Amino acid sequence: MPVRTPTTPLPPLREVIATHGLQASKALGQNFLLDEQLLDRIAAIPGSLEDKPAYEVGPGPGGLTRALLRAGAQLTAVERDRRCLPALAELNAAFPAQLQIVSDDAMAVDARALAGDGAHIVANLPYNVGTALLIGWLSAPWEPLPWWSSLTLMFQMEVAERIVAAPNTNHYGRLAVLSQWRSTARIAMKVHRSAFTPPPKVMSAVVHIEPTTAPDDVSLKILERLTAAAFGQRRKMLRQSLKGLPGALPALEAAGIDAQRRAETLSVEEFVNVARIMGAA
Repeated sequence: MPVRTPTTPLPPLREVIATHGLQASKALGQNFLLDEQLLDRIAAIPGSLEDKPAYEVGPGPGGLTRALLRAGAQLTAVERDRRCLPALAELNAAFPAQLQIVSDDAMAVDARALAGDGAHIVANLPYNVGTALLIGWLSAPWEPLPWWSSLTLMFQMEVAERIVAAPNTNHYGRLAVLSQWRSTARIAMKVHRSAFTPPPKVMSAVVHIEPTTAPDDVSLKILERLTAAAFGQRRKMLRQSLKGLPGALPALEAAGIDAQRRAETLSVEEFVNVARIMGAA
């Protein structure tokens, strides 16, 4: 539940967009959410953010930013679109000492250095860089947990389904294994295209990811190579798709996995076990 109110009343988001001329940019993958009740629901997904560090990418006119500030977060927001900075500065004034605005490209900054350890990452990600940002956060060092506490991220529905997919489904692939081998991932909320301005062509969903302790003796690099080879030719049997990856087929046999199976039939745990055996060889 929102717990803080701005020191000065804030205009409706549509008015902010009109005042600052913030038409969404296709080049930047922008689609703005203006329903503040919906935005408050998204900000509530990670749990209480009262006085906790949070990190937002692509705040745009500041809709989700408002919700995170109302929830009490100590927020760092990274925005590359300089047109949005005056609108965000107004939020900085309305929520003193809660908001740090960084004018930069989220793909180029050090999120950990900006947000601090333990931050909750909450963002309506630009569609054109969303998956790349997710993979970067999932691939960060785990000691034995990552620097972030949770990820609450808006994606196109198809990407969201790939993140949470189970074995033996059409969406199951490398992204599902990377997202689930040391974390839990779920679709927390579906968002209709009509909720956005302008409406995208597809439905969207908010995915919530919480880290778990990484399995012992498993190399991320080996797991990435293994899944790249396995799903690179997903319609072929593993004996074919993995034959060019040194150590993969013997590890498959040692794990008791039939090489005539296809990649989409292996569970996340089976991929992890094969990667562990490969690393020990």
